[in-house]
Amino acid sequence: MKKIVKRLAMAGFMLQMVACSAGNAVEPESLDSVKAAFQKRFADRKVLSVAKTPVKGMYEIVLKGNQVIYSDQKAEYLFIGDLIDVKKNASLTEKRQSELNRIDWSSLPLDLAVKEVRGNGERRLAVFTDPDCPFCKKLEREGLNGVTNVTIYTFLYPLTDLHPDARRKSLQVWCSKDRVAAWSGFMLEGRALSGPTDCANPLDRIKALGEKLGITGTPGLIFGNGQMVAGAIDRSEIEELLNRK
Repeated sequence: MKKIVKRLAMAGFMLQMVACSAGNAVEPESLDSVKAAFQKRFADRKVLSVAKTPVKGMYEIVLKGNQVIYSDQKAEYLFIGDLIDVKKNASLTEKRQSELNRIDWSSLPLDLAVKEVRGNGERRLAVFTDPDCPFCKKLEREGLNGVTNVTIYTFLYPLTDLHPDARRKSLQVWCSKDRVAAWSGFMLEGRALSGPTDCANPLDRIKALGEKLGITGTPGLIFGNGQMVAGAIDRSEIEELLNRK
């Protein structure tokens, strides 16, 4: 049992965020029994939803953090991984991940972000980022390099367990007179930050927001259509996602 719990925890760390499956019609009592059976065996893993899959006897369970796993009705057998539709050559799990990875853009508190307008600013991108994260620097220097006609909202999201000094640097950026210049100078050119750290700031609110959205690492990108993507993706992918409706 301990090994299974460990695998669930590891899968929660490694998998991207996923969605519950609509599936075929099924009695609510059956779904409730799956949930109850799973919770009895894994009391520390909160079940958000249960849905039927196209595979007879297999149910999709969405756990806290939007982790998806599959189970039989009695939670005696678990499957962690991609459920593939062989005929369509498509991953049903990946499809659900894409669906869940959509955020209501209008729900984002953009006033908590450092706002940078490039060109006409008509496209939109929010980035949860850590000043000491090497992948965040890669995103800034490579992925976002040359991208224009976009408004970028940078949410300062220091991961202090990994980067103990990241909060101080984030505060220095936020407390700077010109936040965009401070951020760009540090991330792109390696210029030292010199701003104060004692101003009113939104870092705690951003932390709570990131946790609510299920952002466990940086960089985390949210595009104008609501799609969420993790990691320092390249410029071509960023351009494609910025243009996607």
